[in-house]
Amino acid sequence: MISSLRAARPLHIARSRPVLLLGLLVCLVLLGFAMMASIAFGSADIAPADVWAALVAYDPSSMEHLIIRTLRLPRAVIAALVGASLAVAGALMQGLTRNPLADPHILGIENGASLGVVTAVFFLNISSLRMYALYAFSGAAVTAMAVYALGSLGRGGPTPLKITVAGAIFTALLTSLTTGILILNQRTLEEVRFWLAGSVAGRDLSLLLQVAPYLLVGLVLALALGRQITTISLGDDVARGLGQRTGWVKGLVAIATVLLAGGAVAVAGPIGFVGLVIPHITRFLVGQDYRWILPYATLVGAIFLVLCDVLARLVLSSFELPVGIVTALVGGPVFVYLVRWRVKR
Repeated sequence: MISSLRAARPLHIARSRPVLLLGLLVCLVLLGFAMMASIAFGSADIAPADVWAALVAYDPSSMEHLIIRTLRLPRAVIAALVGASLAVAGALMQGLTRNPLADPHILGIENGASLGVVTAVFFLNISSLRMYALYAFSGAAVTAMAVYALGSLGRGGPTPLKITVAGAIFTALLTSLTTGILILNQRTLEEVRFWLAGSVAGRDLSLLLQVAPYLLVGLVLALALGRQITTISLGDDVARGLGQRTGWVKGLVAIATVLLAGGAVAVAGPIGFVGLVIPHITRFLVGQDYRWILPYATLVGAIFLVLCDVLARLVLSSFELPVGIVTALVGGPVFVYLVRWRVKR
């Protein structure tokens, strides 16, 4: 056990507590600027003074104030909360599986949530975004349990490689089932095609209020498990040697991951690569201690998705891209780099 701890020690990047706290404050300020940009920029650019006036002195007769309060402010808040949730879910999965390539999209959890929604639309004719949450959570939970069960088969239990392979298998299977349903039923395709691309456009505060409790509970639970995830990321033997109940920790981490990934997919559809890229950025900034990785992932993930949503609105003057396309364009090259780096190691 001592040798394992010594081997893990060089992985930690020394950061003093005041520096880390200052970094969190800087991230909060950057998140504020990103959200102000999200509110100000779009098909109709609004001056910063009007944005501030709409937030502190709302005038229902002003068209700019109405756009900000009913469309852009909810959109910015939803993008921030979804980005934070996906980033933290990815960090949890990478810490639990000790796999730098793990995230809710690659391990099939987002695909399971998507299949749950598409199946409900196909068989039950649901059409409200508010009804998507239940089926997204169900699909995410079933997929997470199936991936873990398949990755636990054989000798050695649930190793990172086996869980990754199991996730890839379920991703391919669930994607094929979802595509098959959409091909067979044009109505279902029309109902969910924009949602499946991943977007925060058109979401209102009532939808956010419905799903926010699940996301907030997941975030609080994840942040409370920071110390335990740091220990378990060193290996199950080390964690058990330090007196940690690994079974309970894994179960709570799984619950937090399902709440975060399922809730995010229910609101915005499947948005890939946020949970893959952001944890690596935060580990570069703060080291390997999940007591700091998770708070930083919360803020950096929110900043990342808000800025990607702004870019999705501005990259084409006549058409708005779904934010999931922008995150794929950014995250795809990072994923390729991580795979090449992992193979070299």
